Order: sequence, then C-alpha cells, then structure tokens
Amino acid sequence: MAMKLKKFLGYEWDAIAGILAAVIAVILHLLHVVDEKVVLPILFALLGLLFINFMRHTRNNELTAEKVESTAQTVERIQASLKSPDVVLVGPRRLRTVNEHFVRNMSEDTIWFNVCLSMYIPQALFDALLKPAIDNPLVSSIQFVLDTSQKDLWQTLQPRIADCSGGFKVKEPRWCQLSKTTSFILADSQSSGGTEALLSFWGEPFMAQSTEQDVPRFIFHIQKNSELLPHLVELQRAQSRSSTPSPERK
Repeated sequence: MAMKLKKFLGYEWDAIAGILAAVIAVILHLLHVVDEKVVLPILFALLGLLFINFMRHTRNNELTAEKVESTAQTVERIQASLKSPDVVLVGPRRLRTVNEHFVRNMSEDTIWFNVCLSMYIPQALFDALLKPAIDNPLVSSIQFVLDTSQKDLWQTLQPRIADCSGGFKVKEPRWCQLSKTTSFILADSQSSGGTEALLSFWGEPFMAQSTEQDVPRFIFHIQKNSELLPHLVELQRAQSRSSTPSPERK
C-alpha cells in the first residue's frame, strides 16, 4: 500500500492538471462555450508550466549525472588502490583443482623443479596432474630438474610418459644434487597472459610424508608479475648449470 501511495504521489500532477485544463478549454471552445480570449491564456499558461517542468527535470538530470560521475571516479580510485596478491596460499580442499587448472592452462616451455615424482606414481594422480600437461598442445616442452635420488621413480614413469600423445615434449631430466626444500612448476599461463608458478616445500606442514610417497598439502600459487618469479628462474638456472650429465650423454 505504501509503495502504491508513493508511486501515486510521484506523478507530475502539475503537468497533468495543466494538460487537462488545456483539453477542457479546447473542448469548450469547439462547443462555442468560450472564445479565443479565454483559451489562449490557458494555452500560454500550459506552455509556461511545461517549460518550467522541463527545466526542473533538466537540472535534476544534471545533478544525477554529476553524482554518477563522482561515484565512478571514486570507484576508479578504489580499484587503483587495490592490488592483486602476488602469492596465494592454496590449501588441501582446493589443491587438486588449482593444480589441474594450472597444468591445463600452461603454455610454451615449462620447468618442473625438484617435484616429487612419487605423487605421480598412482595412475589416477598421473592422469589428473601430469598427463594433461604432457598432452596440452600449447606446451612446447617439459623440462624436469630433479634430484638424483629420484632416478628409480623416473624409470617407472618413463613408459607412461612415452604412451602420452605429447610424450616427445618431455626432455631428459637434468639430474642435480638438490636439497629437499624448494619445489615448483614454472610456466606461462594462457588464463593470465603471464608467467606463473606453483611453489611448495618438502617436509611438514607443506608436504605430508608417508612410507610410500610425499604428498603436497599446501602450495603457493605465484601470480604473474610477482617479484618472486625471477628468483625461481635464477634458482633453476643455477642448479641446471651444476647438473650431472645423464648416462645417455656420456
């Protein structure tokens, strides 16, 4: 009821009354009840009333436009002051989803530094976390930089990798003497248009250790333009320079 009353009161009653008066005057004139001397003042008064009403609405529209412009500028200032996080911590609930999204959107040359190969041994995890990256047509190459202690695991994974349609893109690992601390995947991302990384660390609480395999619990999603990315690139380059030659290259 209140809404209907508000809507009713919102009508332009002054303009409606003026129009009705003009219509009645014209009808009376056509019926020869009143002459032009009465009709013309009414019409002129109506024109003046409509002009005043028009000017009032014009001013209201200008005020509204000024408020909209002021609000837009305020929103722009707020957006400019907000900065996307350089690093996002991903917990167990979203770990697999973020990892799958990352490998499906990676492109160009990719670096897999000190990753734990044991987590790819179960076929389900291999199919979800590694195979999509290998078969991704946007990926040019996959370069593992691994500790020499993972050679046996690599031998186990090699046949599965070879069976993938993009298996030829997986290069022979660069074998290094790595301390089990930092682990990351570095690649360009189609979704963000820049270089990103998934960063983790060996040991608790970031990686759950069991008798069979080490499984990540938490990872850091390093966003594009993060100041951390150049340090990761330099880390893998430094380790690659000290890598031991593979048996095939001897």
